[in-house]
Amino acid sequence: MKTSLAACRLFAACFITITPRLVADEPIAPIARVLPPENGVPLPTELARTLGERVTGFTDRIWEVDQKRHVADAAVLVKAVDFALKHGEFYSEKEFPLAKDLLDLADQRIQALDEGGALPWLTERGLVVRGYQSSVDDSYQPFGLEIPEALDLTRPVPLLIWLHGRGDKTTDLHFLNQCRKKSQAFGGFYKDQREAIVLHPFGRHCVGWKHAGEIDVFEAVAAVMADYPIDPDRIMLAGFSMGGAGAWHIGAHYRAHFCGVHAGAGFAETKEYNKLTPDRFPPDYEQTLWKVYDVPNYLGNFLNGPLLAYSGAKDKQKATADLMERELAAIGHPLRHVVAPETEHQYTPEAVAEIRNWLVDCWKDGRRLPASTIRWQTPTLRYGTYDWLRLTGLESHWKEAKVEARWDRKGRVMTLSTQNVTALEIAPGPPHDLSGETLTLDGQTLSIQAPGFPVNSLSLVRSKGRWTWGAPDRSAKRPGLQGPIDDAFMSRFLVVPPDHRPAPPQFARWVDFELDHFRSRWRALMRGELPEKPADELDADDLRDANLILWGDPESNPMIAEIASKLPIEWKQDSFTLRGNSYRLDTHVPVLIFPNPLNPDRYVVLNSGLTFREGHDKTNSQQNPKLPDWAVIGLDRDPDALAPGRIEATGFFDEQWK
Repeated sequence: MKTSLAACRLFAACFITITPRLVADEPIAPIARVLPPENGVPLPTELARTLGERVTGFTDRIWEVDQKRHVADAAVLVKAVDFALKHGEFYSEKEFPLAKDLLDLADQRIQALDEGGALPWLTERGLVVRGYQSSVDDSYQPFGLEIPEALDLTRPVPLLIWLHGRGDKTTDLHFLNQCRKKSQAFGGFYKDQREAIVLHPFGRHCVGWKHAGEIDVFEAVAAVMADYPIDPDRIMLAGFSMGGAGAWHIGAHYRAHFCGVHAGAGFAETKEYNKLTPDRFPPDYEQTLWKVYDVPNYLGNFLNGPLLAYSGAKDKQKATADLMERELAAIGHPLRHVVAPETEHQYTPEAVAEIRNWLVDCWKDGRRLPASTIRWQTPTLRYGTYDWLRLTGLESHWKEAKVEARWDRKGRVMTLSTQNVTALEIAPGPPHDLSGETLTLDGQTLSIQAPGFPVNSLSLVRSKGRWTWGAPDRSAKRPGLQGPIDDAFMSRFLVVPPDHRPAPPQFARWVDFELDHFRSRWRALMRGELPEKPADELDADDLRDANLILWGDPESNPMIAEIASKLPIEWKQDSFTLRGNSYRLDTHVPVLIFPNPLNPDRYVVLNSGLTFREGHDKTNSQQNPKLPDWAVIGLDRDPDALAPGRIEATGFFDEQWK
């Protein structure tokens, strides 16, 4: 029997019409969690019930505590057990008692907070566990301390920040237990030291000390400095394995914060560490985003202070220090590299003794600020500050920007040379008065007038090759407002969900899944509840303080509707246009980051959470941003462990957010 051409066309038309509806009704397959592992041991029913009731009771008591400043010291203990119960983070029956131990300690601390008197753990010595409330998501994050009995706390003391290595199962519960049980720094070979307080940040568990995990380091330091006499000029950054990787990139990004940086093993870049060959390279935009955390892009920053690497001679991760040694040698800077003979992935007592002598020397010298010379290198304004120098504008992001600066305070002369920089600030702050000094910038001499009051800071911009006094264009990319999408989750943010399901069922299906995925992923990976607020409950404080993460479209989300006309996307009832191309909402989703039109000092993000996903959690070296400033997601591929769908189009906005 023959079928007519008209009948074939009718069948095809029917198929095209009904297929999206059928797909929209099918659930998206769940994505297996990698961190923390899902192979926990179930608790006996009665024990789980008892622990759950205690968590609920303590949570209610914590809300009622008047001494809010130190409530985090109890809240982190309760949260550790709560998350362990929710996510199945008990990996052996031997770990069951850990929950009771932490809740017993929480009970004691809540009681002390209720009584309003002295808090005994603030004067404890030895191994102490504490906590703070994050400014990013309001979550309670733990940290550990080692406070030597003999350390004189009547005077300012050094601080050693120790970044821990990877531990897939070392969630809050297990991290706190380790910090209470034994010294962790330098493989336990530093336990008898008497010269410093040792801080163990949590770093959001296992994200390579990146993203909110990197912010965690500085918020933990701030919490410690609020209660202990830390000398800000004698803060040392150190770590091993994943912690060594953290020391490499945090040390490069924030070099002025530390009197010295020690990196033990770890990784410092993406391509070589993962042994990627051209046939396995990801798309160009993802390779560009390696520059956020690949340390060779910030190499010159290590010339501003002491740096020491450590490797075991037989450790595969020695390749990282070898690479950094070659890179630094190429710019004329030798790397001090302690290598333990016949040793694999661990410290030796002899190596630690040598490193300890170096630590003591660094603490003796301290930071020498304000700096007389600065050499700074960065591809992004996110990391553009060293001491009195702050880059505030670039010709082009993701290309190398450099500054070499010298300040002769006796001669009252500043000399700077720049590359790929269009705006900068010079701000040594009080008591330094720059009035009357001479500034030479890229060979151009400017005199700093004496206005009759101290000049503590200067702002300059470059246009058509000439530098002039002035502030950069506030509509341009600037520090903390330069993208990419993941940058929005490194400071306070609020998720604003749709107030009803979007009209196209395929679009709604995707939004429902991805928003739920973001909730569960933030809780499991970033160890906090996703901060959310309906659009009709947002207030002036939210708009002032938070990046807004908006899900849906103008029809389903009132906040998107309010700002739609001021975003670089044109919406229609069933489609949108981005970068000159139009897409149907039943087949595509727009994703982007942009300055919030209601407050250009904060971001707005459309339809995206963290862009690295479960498939990237197997190695911390891959937990990098995976999408640039904007993208279009094709819905013909469901979200999975590697992508939120088919990546149809992507791009970076230019320096004017265009």
